[in-house]
Amino acid sequence: MDTKGIDQMLGMLRATATQASGGVTGAQGAPAAGATDFAQVLKNSIEQVNQAQQQADGMAANFAAGDGNGNLHEVMIALQKANVSFQEMVQVRNKLVTAYHDVMNMQV
Repeated sequence: MDTKGIDQMLGMLRATATQASGGVTGAQGAPAAGATDFAQVLKNSIEQVNQAQQQADGMAANFAAGDGNGNLHEVMIALQKANVSFQEMVQVRNKLVTAYHDVMNMQV
């Protein structure tokens, strides 16, 4: 089984998490010099998930059309990677919504 792609995806996710947690804000609430913008990190992650899904869909369509360049094994692995990355994105969204509700329900 080819675990190189999964290891790469895990590495990207860990790098994104490290990058997201490394952002420090200045005294005025604006991002400090060299800080990471959370919205940009989130946007980049969504774009990566979208690219993985488009690549998997393209591979599946090519395989269904009889293109001899790919085999079923590679197509299924790409589809599973896209599925796992999408499920992860859904879980991140759920955590963000929960955190938003928690903040909104705080008493001031």
